[in-house]
Amino acid sequence: MYQKILVALENGPADESLMPQVTGLAQRLQSQLLLLHVADGWVARHFDDLQLVESEEMKEDRRYLEGLVNRLRAEGLEASYVLAMGNPPDEILKVAEREKCDLIAMTTHGHRFLADVLHGSTIAEVRHKAAIPLLLVRAIRM
Repeated sequence: MYQKILVALENGPADESLMPQVTGLAQRLQSQLLLLHVADGWVARHFDDLQLVESEEMKEDRRYLEGLVNRLRAEGLEASYVLAMGNPPDEILKVAEREKCDLIAMTTHGHRFLADVLHGSTIAEVRHKAAIPLLLVRAIRM
């Protein structure tokens, strides 16, 4: 059913709510997992234009993804990762299409009206533009 699942991660506590859901699904369906984190700081957004080097935050994001992939592989799952840079909704959709994913899994934090109005909601944008199904998991407040 779902052969390749894109798992959009935040590199934060919300990921702890999402990972058990997607690993259980991947085990049952023998799906590949593609872990994705979108670095969206100043350096990430201008990385190519200004030919910058990875920031410490981006290096930490890469270490985080590598650690998760190694753990998943040790559990017998097929996993890889992408560290993208830029606008999270755009990058999630681009990677899902490029990598031929058939499910996008992400966490939701619920409505934070003022923050959603000022910054937009990644999920809202992905939900409206995605051509494939979404699995949304409510982040447990830590």
